Amino acid sequence: MRHEQTRTVILGVAASDSHVVANHLIAHELRARGFTVVNLGACTSVAEFADAHAEHPEAEAVIIGSLNGHAREDLQDLPAARAAGRLGCPVIVGGNLSVGSHKHASDDDRLYALGVDEVLTDLDALPAALDRLREHGPVRRTSAPVAAPVAS
Repeated sequence: MRHEQTRTVILGVAASDSHVVANHLIAHELRARGFTVVNLGACTSVAEFADAHAEHPEAEAVIIGSLNGHAREDLQDLPAARAAGRLGCPVIVGGNLSVGSHKHASDDDRLYALGVDEVLTDLDALPAALDRLREHGPVRRTSAPVAAPVAS
């Protein structure tokens, strides 16, 4: 009899965001697919994600949701956590990732520049992204940090 290894992910909502309904739906969906989900809930800092990864080094990804549009600001500590070796697994970010109704490709580039491995706008893409990361590892983006727009 073959015993499949349990897959573990760490899930939470970005630091300034208290929207948890989608978070619970994502956790439910992943558990239904056999994942162990460490759900940190709302208003989770990068340091809390890093602490959870230290407690669960088997986690194959950290999944961060944001609906208030402030993901980039909430993840400013991600490069330092990565450099310190505190968050070595892939980081996936999804939801409404920028403020305003007009989205730009540079919004994703700014997240990649912080060290995010996958940016998702469609929840249905999450299982495939986890499978791809597990099989092939993260694709390290080489885009340079993008400067914030200058107010006119």
